[in-house]
Parts: sequence; C-alpha cells; structure tokens
Amino acid sequence: MSSPLDPSKSAADAAEPIAAPTFEVQFHDFWQKNGTRVIAFCAAVAVGIVAVYGFKSYQASVDEGIGQKYAAAETTAQLQAFISSNSGHELAGVAQLRIADEAYAAGNYADAVTAYEKAVGVLPAGPVGARAKLGGARARIAAGRAAEGEEALKKLATDSTQMDPLRAEASYQLFSLAHGAGKNDDAVKYADQLFQLAPTSPWAQRAMAMRATLPVSATAAPAVSGAPTIQIAPVAK
Repeated sequence: MSSPLDPSKSAADAAEPIAAPTFEVQFHDFWQKNGTRVIAFCAAVAVGIVAVYGFKSYQASVDEGIGQKYAAAETTAQLQAFISSNSGHELAGVAQLRIADEAYAAGNYADAVTAYEKAVGVLPAGPVGARAKLGGARARIAAGRAAEGEEALKKLATDSTQMDPLRAEASYQLFSLAHGAGKNDDAVKYADQLFQLAPTSPWAQRAMAMRATLPVSATAAPAVSGAPTIQIAPVAK
C-alpha cells in the first residue's frame, strides 16, 4: 500500500515557479522552424533594393547622356535628329519647342503651329508645357486662325493651375487683340485681369500705355486693387 503524500512537500512543489525558456532557447526554436523563410525574405528584399537603386542609377546615366546630346544639337536638322532618336522623352518635347519658336520667329506660322502641337503632345503638364500652348495660340492667330488662338489664350488666362506670369502674358495678348479690334470693353476687362495677376510686370506696363489711348468712357471702370494708377487724358478729336 502506498504511503500518503507528504502535505508539506506537495505545497512546496506547487509554489515553485516553472522556469520560462530563455531568449536563446526561444530564438533557437524559432530559427529551426522559420530560418529558411527568413533568409529567403531577406534575400528578396535585398534584391529589390539593388534593383531599385540599379534602375535609378541606370536611368540617371541614360538621362545624362540624352541631356548631353540635346545640348549638342544646335541646328534645326540636329534638333529633328535628336527628336527622332529620343521620341517620347521630355527633352524631345523641349527640342520641338525650340523648332516651333524658330519657325515662329521666321514667320513660318503654319509650321510653328504644327511644331507647337507636337511639343504639347510630348511635354508634361507644367510651365514648359503651358509655354508651348501659349506659343501655339499666338502662332494660330498669326496664321489667320484667330478664333482658335483667342480661345486657347482664354483657357490659359483663366486657368488657376498655371503660373501667374504665363496667365498675365495670355491676358496681355487678349488685351492687345481687343484693343486692336476696337473692342474697348473687352480690352478694359483683360487689362484689369492682367493688373490683378501681375501689376508690376512688363506686360502690365505695356497694357497701361495702350489703355491710356482708349476713350474715357471705356476706362471708367473702378480701379483694380494692386493695379497701376494711371491718368487717362481725353482723346483729341
């Protein structure tokens, strides 16, 4: 017959805490179960990092090479060759913009319109792309497509996402058109718009001098805050 348990001994055994596995033991067990997967994951991350930085380095070297080729293009023929070799690249759009400006300066307005359109199709949204749109609007007007050009200018002048200097130039072009056509009310409207956008710009100074030649009745609108203060003399009869 077995002897009864010693009550004092049982109480002592129950009170003694069970030792928790040490960190080394836990890590060993974890590594035994998951070591292969951890190594594979780290390797994948490392490969991804190398790929990203490798691509960035490669892209930078490519862009640098394209930039050097662009800088070396001076004549229209060289710019056209550059565009053909780097179709879709932003610098190809800039090269197309240069060709358009050259055509406009030479009075080849129809060619300028085509070149500006091509530049707009390549350049991203932003100041340079807007600059191409502005050039295209002016070229259309010079090529006898005044309605199209004026509509494009209105879009630029009222587009709050564009920079104020570019909107001011578009407003000045609209003012100049209205002034030349004798549309005095429209001229005043565009002048006020210009003064709001860039009151100290060269465009505002030109508009101020031209606006002074309008009949007094056309310039009787309230002064625009921030606009240059001008004195309008009656037009001699």
